[in-house]
Order: sequence, then C-alpha cells, then structure tokens
Amino acid sequence: NFSLRHPLIHPKGNFGTPDDPPAAARYTECRLAEIAMAMLDGIDEDTVDFVDNYSGEFQEPALLPARFPNLLVNGSQGIAVGMATNIPPHNLGEVIDATNHLIDHPEATPDDLMQFIKGPDFPTGALMMGRQGILDAYRTGRGSIRLRAVAEIEEGKRNDMIVVSKLPYQVSPTTVLLKIKELVDAGELTGIADINNASAGEDIRLEIKLKKDAPALVILNNLYKLTPLQTNFAVNTVALIDGVPRTLNLVQALQAYIDHQVDVIRRRSEFRLAKAKDREHIVEGLLKAIDMIDAIIALIRASADRNEAREGLMGEGFEFSETQANHILDMQLGRLTRLGRTDLEKELG
Repeated sequence: NFSLRHPLIHPKGNFGTPDDPPAAARYTECRLAEIAMAMLDGIDEDTVDFVDNYSGEFQEPALLPARFPNLLVNGSQGIAVGMATNIPPHNLGEVIDATNHLIDHPEATPDDLMQFIKGPDFPTGALMMGRQGILDAYRTGRGSIRLRAVAEIEEGKRNDMIVVSKLPYQVSPTTVLLKIKELVDAGELTGIADINNASAGEDIRLEIKLKKDAPALVILNNLYKLTPLQTNFAVNTVALIDGVPRTLNLVQALQAYIDHQVDVIRRRSEFRLAKAKDREHIVEGLLKAIDMIDAIIALIRASADRNEAREGLMGEGFEFSETQANHILDMQLGRLTRLGRTDLEKELG
C-alpha cells in the first residue's frame, strides 16, 4: 500500500515496508483484492486472446479485460533493453471521469483532461511543488515532479522540533534519518540535537530535535535541500501499444485504454450473442419435440443404443440437428410437457 494506489493483492503477513523486505513466502499468504476482480471481469467470455505460457504447458491471457485503467491508477515502473517506464499512480475517480470525458469528446486535449486529473495521487501523501512538471508529463509523456515531505515546526519551552508526517513517494524513514546523521557528522548540517523515528504502522513520524535557539526554518529548508525529504519523480510514460513501445501523453494513454475496452465489449457481445443463438436453436428443437413426443419416445425405445437414436432423430420424419438431438436424449421426459412448452415459449419470446 506504500507503492500502489489500489493494491490488487490483499496480503496477510509481513509484506515489507519501505525500509524492510517482506518475510519469506512461507510466512505470508495472499488473495486477490476486490478491485482485482474488475481486472478479470469478462475474461471467461472470450474478451481477450489466450497464448501459451513460458513452458507451453498452460494457456494464459495475453492481457486482461481491465475494466478500469490500471496503468494510470496504480502506475508502473520498469526497465527494459534501451528503454524504461516510470508512470506515477493516480486517483481512480479522477481517471474514470477523464476517461468518460474523452469518450464523449474524442477531440479533447491533455489540458482538457487536466480539469479532471489534477496530478498524480501518490499513496504516501507528501506535497507536489509547482505545476510545470505535471503539465509536461501530461502533455508530452515526460516530466519531472518535485515532491516534498510534510513537516511542521513544533515550538517547545527549551527546544523546537521539526516533525515530519508525510514522506515523498518511495522514500523510507530510515533513509532520511541516516542521511541526516551523515550530514550532521560531516558538519554540513548544524543545529540538530537529536533525531528519532517514532513511526508506527502506516503513520509516519520523524522527530528532529533542534538545539537551543537554532533557526528552525533555516534548518528545515536545508533538510529539503540536502536530504530525501525533497525528491524529484521523473515521469516517463512508456507503454506497449499493439506490441510497440511508445511514449504517451495523457490523451494517448486514455485513448489506448478506451480502444481496448471497445474491443473487449465487442468480443463479449459477440460471445453472448453466439451463446444466445445456440440456446435459441435448442429451444426451437424442444418446442418441435413436444409436438411429436409420442413418435420420439417410440423411436428411442426401438433404438439399440444412443447413436442409433440420435441418427433416427436426425433422419427423415424428424430432421433435428445433431445438437438438438443430443439435447433431447440428455433431458428428462418431464420437460417435454405442456407445462414445459409454456416455459420454453416464454424463454424464446
């Protein structure tokens, strides 16, 4: 939850912190989070292609139906040969609003969509300084966003104290404290009497106690300048479009998602239509069978085995298809009654 805006996995056990690695796999367990089911919605309705896995032993989806734009919502980081991607996480509601707007206004520009998506939504909080980095990232796919920790100066009777409650994305408390200690020991940072990590669970609290009469605001500005309390997040929105890596602005990223959803919904509709037509074909056969139930029973009783009965139902005088014949042979006779006709006619309706 310190890396993803909406984690797709619900963990149980020690899955690590920004400072510490997770426990060994035997000490943890996990399941799909509820929001992950939206990523899989419709996968059983032929909405995406399946390909062989690495060993050729199983089939796996080439991509997921993804009923929300996970690439923007949770971001992505990765390095490949000669290229890299670094996409920040975003607010789910804002991304959906921007997607809806782009569907209704295909000519929209990145600036138009920025009325919905104000900027990235980092799970660790902190402050984004300035708008230019965000504008560059959304207009061109590349930009540098400056992040600053949330810190307050608490005045004491003898000593003031700087308390940090939010850290920039992917910055750990231990890293900050070690850097401060290193600077103090080197004499590059003065006026600090003690440092303490009072963080608990997801709540961050770094206490930086100052010497008597030390200029708190000056020291805080030096901390921003010299330590990870202020960092830059280099946005590089590179994604695969039809298998080709491309740098995308905000409109292109959302349009690629919309195009994918159009394909998913089209394939889902075709699957459901084919399923409905198959059922229609069977219901038509059952209605026809009701009108000749006595002849069908006589044929089945006179047949030596199932194959002969099926061939008879497909032959002269009956003309059922193979699918209809198999369904008739599989069902209970009680279904082929007048009461059954009413249900079938209502279904065919």
